Amino acid sequence: MKTKKNTLSISCTVISCVIFLATTSSPDNEIDTLESSTAINFDYNLSEVFSVEDKVDFKVENYIYLDRSYVGFKEAIAFKESQGKYKVVNALGYLGKYQFGVSTLKLIGIYSPTDFLNNPKLQEKAFLANAKRNKWVLRRDIKRFVGHKINGTLVTESGILAAAHLAGPGNVKRYLRSYGAVGFTDAFGTDIASYMRRFSSYDTSFIVPNKRPKAKLL
Repeated sequence: MKTKKNTLSISCTVISCVIFLATTSSPDNEIDTLESSTAINFDYNLSEVFSVEDKVDFKVENYIYLDRSYVGFKEAIAFKESQGKYKVVNALGYLGKYQFGVSTLKLIGIYSPTDFLNNPKLQEKAFLANAKRNKWVLRRDIKRFVGHKINGTLVTESGILAAAHLAGPGNVKRYLRSYGAVGFTDAFGTDIASYMRRFSSYDTSFIVPNKRPKAKLL
């Protein structure tokens, strides 16, 4: 099988990999689970999302095409944050596939880091809930800045939401309203501008702004 030109293909070998695929209508719908004990390969259809050191050889088996959908958006962020591993805890104590801080989890109704770390479905719910909250906080800035360039980077909604996942919506708001003069860099040297470039042009329209969303299992 041939990949499309200028796409990035990622091979991720796992012992037991659980991938959550959203249904076609909305990320709030029921999530299907695909389990595999073999190599899982993602083609994110991205030419610039990952740096050179992130790229790995592509293998044909178990090929999944994620495109620039909401699923592609969250899985690309997950790969950057933790290589898509649910039980990762980094040196600073950030948790899970999307590397949440404990304080952020409390904002979306999760109070047990242990339960969170051991529940993949809850982690997926948490990502969506946090994205909804960030989109609500940044709703006016999304309307104002999308389509403009800041420091040479085209501002997109998905880029803003990805940057908010990295830095928090308050820091992204300050970055945008200062036209890039007030920045933010995390403990590992990653800044807002790099996330806005890496995760631009995804379809995040299904993420509905919500002032106080909660991550709850049905």
